[in-house]
Amino acid sequence: MDRNSIWGLVIIGAILIGYTYLTKPSEEEIKAMQTRDSIARVERLRNEQLETERVEALKKQYAEKKQDTAALQSEYGAFAGAVQQKEEIITLENKLVKISINTLGGKIANVELKDYKTHDAEKLMLWGEKNSKFGLAFYAQNKAMNTQDLYFTPVNSVKTVDASTAQQVVNMRLNAGEGKYIEYKYSLEPDSYMLGFDINVVGMQDVIALNQRDLTFNWAADIPSQEKGRKFENQYTNIYYKFFEDDVDNMSASGEDEESLSTKVKWIGFKQQFFSSVLIADDSFKGIELKSVDMDETSPILKNFSASISLPYQGSQLENYPMNFYFGPNKYKTMRKYGKDIELHALVDLGWKMFAWVNKWFVIPIFNFLENHIASYGIIILILTIIIKLILAPLTYKSYMSTAKMKVLKPQIDEINERIPKDKAMERQQATMALYKKAGVNPMGGCLPMLVQFPILIALFRFFPSSIELRQKSFLWAEDLSSFDAIVSWDAHIPLLSTFYGNHISLFCLLMAITNLVYTRMNSQMQSTNQMPGMQTMMYLMPLMFLFWFNSYASGLSYYYFIATLFTVAQTWAIRKYMVDEDKVLATIEANKKKPVKKSKFQQRLEEAAKQRGYKPPKK
Repeated sequence: MDRNSIWGLVIIGAILIGYTYLTKPSEEEIKAMQTRDSIARVERLRNEQLETERVEALKKQYAEKKQDTAALQSEYGAFAGAVQQKEEIITLENKLVKISINTLGGKIANVELKDYKTHDAEKLMLWGEKNSKFGLAFYAQNKAMNTQDLYFTPVNSVKTVDASTAQQVVNMRLNAGEGKYIEYKYSLEPDSYMLGFDINVVGMQDVIALNQRDLTFNWAADIPSQEKGRKFENQYTNIYYKFFEDDVDNMSASGEDEESLSTKVKWIGFKQQFFSSVLIADDSFKGIELKSVDMDETSPILKNFSASISLPYQGSQLENYPMNFYFGPNKYKTMRKYGKDIELHALVDLGWKMFAWVNKWFVIPIFNFLENHIASYGIIILILTIIIKLILAPLTYKSYMSTAKMKVLKPQIDEINERIPKDKAMERQQATMALYKKAGVNPMGGCLPMLVQFPILIALFRFFPSSIELRQKSFLWAEDLSSFDAIVSWDAHIPLLSTFYGNHISLFCLLMAITNLVYTRMNSQMQSTNQMPGMQTMMYLMPLMFLFWFNSYASGLSYYYFIATLFTVAQTWAIRKYMVDEDKVLATIEANKKKPVKKSKFQQRLEEAAKQRGYKPPKK
């Protein structure tokens, strides 16, 4: 990094800190925000209570009207029989998932992932049942109907506990008369995270309104917090969707967001940091409304996700809508098994396309290979770091050599600057470049190695926080490599510190900052003759800023950066002590200066063109 880069980063950081400080709310505004939040919480609790009361009232109403067939027929028409059922839970289960299906609405009540637990060792449920919605909305007999309020009847109830060898199937039917029903067919394969889900509308052409052109499938769920670091987890929790035969996109991960999708969509995913619930069309969906709402920080719920999907309805004897649900981990290797064309693995955040290829074709294969042979993920990260640093060692050496050449040329560059005044900047630059050319030194020689390493740096920045393999895996003092490794924590809210740093100290983050300070010190000693007064102090700001940026990040990422920087320090020391002699470097440069400078054909043409225009090069 040169002086301008460091100045730029310092100024950007100062602007961000200053902007945050200047725009922070006043005490009155904070109180007003707290009041609004309290009102919002009360309103949400009130709505939940109203919803509970509505369901209870419906149940009571159904019970009261059980004997009043005429009243039921008048209010519910063909669906009168659907209010005289008993609520029951049907379970589909294999070695990986346990799916509970409620006869009220025929809906998926909740999904348990059996191989995983929450950060506090509770069962891992993908969503909360209380505010979940799951059902078809349509008009029948001039009334708005919603299947989630009616009882389905299990046709072939499957209660098998172990389905290691056979497929499990259950058909939930909402009857509307002889040969007339809406059916949800669920099918679960052994050892699979994929649940088959078909909607069949049979003989309903005389029940559903004649002018109905679409049925609306509503799916909504409260997304609970599963990880230790809520703020960090929240950044990776949002709605994703894949356009049909096209790219994957996502909604904003912060605040409230809504989107209307009119183009074809292959799937919609309610994504958490390490787990996802994905509704996949056999063909495609079209006409989709999506909404994401953040919950209060004190709530066990992170967000509420909702999707409304238009299913085309032709009024035929049989309307079939085949789909699948994926309920499982955001694990790259697992998701790839369900088809490259579906691209479920895009839910694993590997970074932008220009960096994701590094993870796909380099980091992940090495990581998977090491994972098959080594049990400790801390050791895996260590070996992965060493492999990367050894591969990049030639570039590190080339970068150091370029710095060494620039250092030994510094006295001659100073002589040029003293001889040529500042107002002749072009002449000074030409003389400096002529010196570089004669000496055989490329001033940009240290930049290319850094550019090559940059995609790897960014790729790993995305890889570690998204790797479910590190979830709840301990190493040394870190209990969970996918979350922060706090050695000290406190509950008190400290203005600015709690906002920018957090309420804990992560040891791997601290070690990473220290090793970066050491490396900065080594570089400043190497480049001290090239720096302006006070420049060294500025260079130390970047490692200190790492403390604020990475304190709440995955400890596996901080551990990697710590090991990588430590290895770089060792490499730099070894190169300086055993491989580079500045006197020999200077002698080589002086020998190069005595050799005739070879001009490329392109340079010769440029000089010839300049002569024709009357340009005279400066005297040496």
